[in-house]
Amino acid sequence: MGRVADLVTRRWVAGILALVALLGAGAVIGVVGQPETPDDPLSALPLGSDSRAAAELRQQLPDDQGSAAVVLFTRDAGLTDADVTAVQERVRALPGATGMPPQRSDDGTAAVTVVPVEAGDSTRTAETVAEIRDVAASGLPDGLTAQVTGPAAIQADLADVFAGADVRLLLATASIVAVLLVVTYRSPVLWLVPLTVVGVADQLAAVVAIRTLAAIDVTWDESTVGILSVLVFGAGTDYALLLISRYRDELRTTQDRRAAMAHAVRRTTEAVVSSASTVVLGLLTLLLSAFPTTRGLGLACAVGVVVAAVFALVVLPAALVVFGRWVFWPKVPRVGQSGLADARSPWRRVGDAVAARPAGVVTVVVLALAVAAGGITQVRSGLSTEDQFLDTPESITALERYTESFPAGSVDPAVVMTRGDGEDLAAAVAEVPGVESARVVAEGDGVAEVDAVLAGAPGSEEVRQNVRDLRAAVADRPDTHVGGTEAEAVDSADASSSDRLLILPLILALVLVALGGLLRSVVAPLVLVATVVGTYLASLGISWVLFTQVLGFDRLDESVPLLAFVFLVALGVDYNIFLVTRAAEEAREHGSREGVLRALAATGGVITSAGVLLAAVFAVLGVLPLVVLAQLGVVICVGVLLDTLVVRTLLVPAAAVILGDRFWWPRRLGGPDVRPSVGPRDVPQEADART
Repeated sequence: MGRVADLVTRRWVAGILALVALLGAGAVIGVVGQPETPDDPLSALPLGSDSRAAAELRQQLPDDQGSAAVVLFTRDAGLTDADVTAVQERVRALPGATGMPPQRSDDGTAAVTVVPVEAGDSTRTAETVAEIRDVAASGLPDGLTAQVTGPAAIQADLADVFAGADVRLLLATASIVAVLLVVTYRSPVLWLVPLTVVGVADQLAAVVAIRTLAAIDVTWDESTVGILSVLVFGAGTDYALLLISRYRDELRTTQDRRAAMAHAVRRTTEAVVSSASTVVLGLLTLLLSAFPTTRGLGLACAVGVVVAAVFALVVLPAALVVFGRWVFWPKVPRVGQSGLADARSPWRRVGDAVAARPAGVVTVVVLALAVAAGGITQVRSGLSTEDQFLDTPESITALERYTESFPAGSVDPAVVMTRGDGEDLAAAVAEVPGVESARVVAEGDGVAEVDAVLAGAPGSEEVRQNVRDLRAAVADRPDTHVGGTEAEAVDSADASSSDRLLILPLILALVLVALGGLLRSVVAPLVLVATVVGTYLASLGISWVLFTQVLGFDRLDESVPLLAFVFLVALGVDYNIFLVTRAAEEAREHGSREGVLRALAATGGVITSAGVLLAAVFAVLGVLPLVVLAQLGVVICVGVLLDTLVVRTLLVPAAAVILGDRFWWPRRLGGPDVRPSVGPRDVPQEADART
């Protein structure tokens, strides 16, 4: 960052650099833009799974079967003759109607018909389902209702969840960041600079990340850009808070604000680069996931963190020094004021209290985390289709009503694909326990599709065991695979478990290596990683209580534990890096014990602000009505607050005080301060009155 330090020594150079960077980013955003989200029906299916093989085989049928919408007509008191006539008329008018008469339920309260929906992208499917809904509901007698469910309707409602989601998420995120920056800086002007820089970084990161995925043929889905935006805003603002806090501190000892910024950049670079590198390494482990969309999310977020770090270390310093000290008004830092490390701030008082009884603090905090983590023993995972939405859409309410009058599995049967004889397969499948009926629904080019109606409620353990039994029954048939919604759920659960066993230990190993290289220590990285793991387990336990007792969720999505671990470990290590790098700096002159306390005093305010901001930003994922994103946001929000307010404030300083110099072993931090001699005596004394 030496070049950056040189660039910020003149106002006009800094202004040009900031302007060119922002305009260049704007040009890339406006001209290049993001490619459309790929509409790949296989993207959510685990690689190497049986359901994926079934879906691939289904695509080889000469007439692409597309999907299906199930139109349900109901009257709870029973269908009348007029109802039956109206239903028949509506069925004939439906787009894509097959001419088959509607099927009436045994209880006489419902009639149903299945409408094929041609294969196409999610937009076209949504348009077709909307047209079916309009036609089905028009001109019905009073009291007779029409609803549309089935795979096509569920896909359409899922697409509707993300309609305009990026804009809503961006506005909500930017608003929260703006409010928290105003509260943090207590300045009517300063917050605009980091918010503008981070906002441009967010838009540029989305373009660069998605273009990178498209260039190397890594898939992504609608949620990728939303999670990426939240992460870039959170990480970018964290880095900005750290830099501005150090810059403000340097302005209290250095008259020339450009020299102060140069020094702040040099001192901040190590922490930001180390932090960003750790986060990027953690995110890149997602490339080993069995899920293509998870791989895309990991790579996209890694690119986003790099962009956020570059903007924080290059663009933000240049943008800040364009303005004078007045940008901090009304609390303008002046030469001669006490720095954060020397002040008797609340954080220093907290540090002194911790240092007075470090063993007691460690004992209490560790026991509290252990008790909180006990909740994970009750966690149940695996969401059914109807449990995936925060706001229940029509496709789900119709599905629930359908199961009251018709066999539950008939609306979305298991799909058995084979290159063998279809009729022979159907006969064999019909004999499998748990299969209520089976029939050949499509054949061609040596491929046959058999639909098998399974006993059991959708999403239940019974129906998923029936999938396993069905697979076992056809296992000896070559090129025969079982797919469909329930089979995909079984495969997703198995793949998620495998991902956790592979990726979680790898992340911990990479973080340990990264911290060891940064701190040149063995003990400190072990302590820090242990605290982050404890935070993760405690946050998952606390979140489970919130889900079951407050939010009404009785299951956790399979992907949440892994994604929450990746984000919490990587981001939790962030704050520890901010603290311990400052502690190492202070310890060179003041010793290990005093160094940790001075570091807590210097970084306590900015890290707490950053943690609260990051927690709030991830909580914004709840604006998207998908349970998985809401659950992910809650777990990360709880974890970041725990890490910021408890672990980094109490546990880490207490452990460092107890260990003393051993905390840094085998590194020795004695001797004079190696800080570069940039200060009031070494730079021209600018008359800053005009600024």
